[in-house]
Parts: sequence; structure tokens; C-alpha cells
Amino acid sequence: MKNVRTAIQFNNVLHEFQNILQLQYNGKLVVQSSGGKIWNFYYRMGQLIWATGGSHPYRRLRRNLMQNAPHINHLPLNFQDTSIDYWDYLLVQDLYEKRKLSQTQVNDIIIDTISELLFDLALELNISNFFNFERKQSGAILDGIMISTSANLFIEQMQNSWNNWVNAGLENISPHLAPVIVQPQELCQIVSPSVYKKFEQLINGKHTLLDLAVKMKQSVLQITRSLLPFICQGIAELIEVYDLPLISSKDAQMTINKTMKASNTPLIACVDDSQQICLIMEKIVSAAGMKFVSSQDCMEALPILIQSKPDLIFLDLIMPSINGFELCVQLRRISSFRDIPVIILTGSDGVFDKVKSKVFGATDFINKPIIKEKVIALIDKYIRCKRERGTVNTYRTPI
Repeated sequence: MKNVRTAIQFNNVLHEFQNILQLQYNGKLVVQSSGGKIWNFYYRMGQLIWATGGSHPYRRLRRNLMQNAPHINHLPLNFQDTSIDYWDYLLVQDLYEKRKLSQTQVNDIIIDTISELLFDLALELNISNFFNFERKQSGAILDGIMISTSANLFIEQMQNSWNNWVNAGLENISPHLAPVIVQPQELCQIVSPSVYKKFEQLINGKHTLLDLAVKMKQSVLQITRSLLPFICQGIAELIEVYDLPLISSKDAQMTINKTMKASNTPLIACVDDSQQICLIMEKIVSAAGMKFVSSQDCMEALPILIQSKPDLIFLDLIMPSINGFELCVQLRRISSFRDIPVIILTGSDGVFDKVKSKVFGATDFINKPIIKEKVIALIDKYIRCKRERGTVNTYRTPI
């Protein structure tokens, strides 16, 4: 039944694209799935010239620049530019007009962008129950800065890519997921030290399958197929990651890195859906001369923690969508977080929660309301005193 529905969806999409080509349409086609995802396809005289929407627009732009124009490492992007749907197109156009991109490089970037979004649409066709199509006249018809490419070729490529993906048994895997090693000891036993080192550097939950394909100069199909045995064995797993932050320049990125991990000053993280708790924790930690990072969205917490690499994490027990125990388990599966102290924050002082915290990999336990002296005592216990003594950190102390 699912295969029949997917085939019908494919036919509907193809029919809409073919109609636009025949009409030599100028404007954009907005495609929305029953799951709420949106794709915008921009046309000039019936030909596809750009596409937006889907997943991870900034990752996608950085990927395509890295692959087709690796010399560009500084983007003249202001945050207000992103209020326009096709901000990334305007940025590519600006780089072309300033002669930082050649016509061939522009063409390749645009083709890669459209191809990725069409594949993203094909993946969603396998999930959603229905799609809505709406033709809109965009504020300005985009200039054709690419060499003319037939829309039919894009559609044909979309079908071929999807068929290859399905034939490899990957129809339920999104290339926007990031692989991470969860059983490093088992991996060590079956691969050479050099291969393990490469895995540890790349398969760390920071890079999506699409990111890895560009980094390793292979197709995303090759990368995913090669990782599939490790995923099936439970040695690695795929996790959701959020888009990279929009940064206006390389200097801004350097500033963020320096702010987060400068010198040996400890970085303390707090994951709690309460803004008040996060503010209280920030005040306590900052007053003690340490750096602080927080997340009130439990679904966004994991990528934030992976990026910032805190020295100690305070983790709320009760949060919407995912609880502290579940997030703690996810963290412990990542090799770089196996020994990071995780302190559970809870309003309960029950023995059961303390025992359960230990079972799920937490290091310690602190009750709400937040008391400054207790927070500082835990930081001293697991971070500062050990650093001052120069002893090796062994964070996973029994509760």
C-alpha cells in the first residue's frame, strides 16, 4: 500500500513539473507536504533556476561552496538578508558579480542545490500522505545566472537517485542525519587503528551524511552504504542535528570559538526548559568566573552540546519531548561525552530517581530549587579541584 501511494505521489509531482515546463512559467512553485515541510522551486521560462526550503539551508550552502569553490571561506552575509526566501541565491549572485565565482562554479552550485532539494522531496514522498502545489509570482523573477539546464534532466536525475537509494535499502534513511559512534570498543576490534582514528574524527555526530560525502569526496550513496553495516550492528547510529548557525564572517566564527573554549576556564552547560532556571544557573556560574552555555529546547540540546564541548552538564529531569534520562543516554553513547560529568536537576528527592539517574549514566544529582552553594560544590568536586591538583578527570563517579 505504501509503495502504491508513493508511486501516485511521484506521478503527481512529475505532472506538476511537466505542466510548468509546457507553460514556460515564470515565478515559483511552492510544494508543501502533509508533514508541514515546504520547498520553493523558482522558474524562468519554464526552466528550474533555483530551489529553497528543505533541511539545513546553511549547511547546504556551505557544502556546495566547499565542493565547488573551496577558496571561498568568507561570506558577506548579514542576518537581515535571510528574510528573503532566496537569500542564498542572491549571495551566490553577489559572489559571481564580484568575480569570486566563475560561471562554471555558479552553474555547479545551482545544479547541486536543486538536485539536493529534489532528492529531499523524493524522500518526503515516501513518508507524507499528500502534497499541496501552489504557483506564486515571486517578488522578482530571479535572473538566470546559470547556464540553461532542462528541468526534465533534473527530474530524471531525481528519479534515478531515488531508485538507487531504494535499491540500496536506504529508503528509510535521511542523508540529513549525522552518524555517531556509540560502541567504540566494538569498533576498535574490527577495524585497524588508522581506520578507527578516521572514524573518530568524522563519525562524531557533527557531520550529516551529506556533509561527509563532500568531506570524503564520495557520493552520499557510497558513504551511507559503507556505514550501514556498522549501523545495523549497533556500533554507530544516526542522530538528528540542527542547521549550523548563520555567521557573517570567518572572524565571527573565530570569536565564537574563542568565547566558548578560551584558555582553561571551565565551560558549564545547563539544559532546562525553564528560562528562569537557566538564568539562575548562568548568574551563579558567571559570578564564579566560568563560562556558561544553555539550551531551553531539549530537541536542540544535543547538537549545541556537541558543538560547545562543555566540561560539565546540568540536565533537567522533566522536559517536553525527551526527558533528562533519555538525553543522558544519548550523550553517553558519544565517545567524547562518556566521561563528562552530567548532573541531573530535579524537583524530586526520591531515592528511586537517584538510583535511576545512576543507571542511565548520570554522575550526580541535585534537587531544586537551585542553591548557589550546592552548584558551586558540585563544580568544585568534578572540575575545578581536580584541575588545580592536576589530577586526571574520572567524572563518572557513583551517586
